[in-house]
Amino acid sequence: MAVLDATTLLHFLEPDARAAMHPASGEPIPDAKARIEGLVAELQKAKETILVPTPVLSEVLVHADEAGPGYLQILHRTARLRIVPFGERAAVELAVMTRAALEKGDLRAGTSATRAKLKFDRQIIAIARVEGERTIYSDDGDMKTLAEGTELNVIRTSDLPRADSAQRGLSFDAGSAREEGND
Repeated sequence: MAVLDATTLLHFLEPDARAAMHPASGEPIPDAKARIEGLVAELQKAKETILVPTPVLSEVLVHADEAGPGYLQILHRTARLRIVPFGERAAVELAVMTRAALEKGDLRAGTSATRAKLKFDRQIIAIARVEGERTIYSDDGDMKTLAEGTELNVIRTSDLPRADSAQRGLSFDAGSAREEGND
């Protein structure tokens, strides 16, 4: 299984999504869409379930405007995708992470993020951890910094291999991704 952050999720949902910026050059990542398509193909081939934490869903929907209902329809119809709520176990995990940062005297954990952004990013990390995930696909540098020292690996779009032409255009099998209790 894998966890998607907002930048990566947008590439699943929006064909014309703007490419993330390369962390070294500050320029749009070359072939970002093709790289994401390659990721989709690999995850589909491996029959992986992809988790979308509810804070990620919220972040994507904030900017979706009229596309929001269509995005939700795609997410609910995609067989290998599961929306995961921020529940009690994740709340406990978030509290532990935040307390550890406070005890170290660095709530921002070496980032320049606002408190609101830190809460969102830590919620995503907490959800990933309680779900037993090891990989978050994200182009957020703060996410990468916050995950350091944990068992989580944050992979940026620029780190993904480019998809070959046979992989391009693949999408997840449509079907019911809804499981009991997963609304």
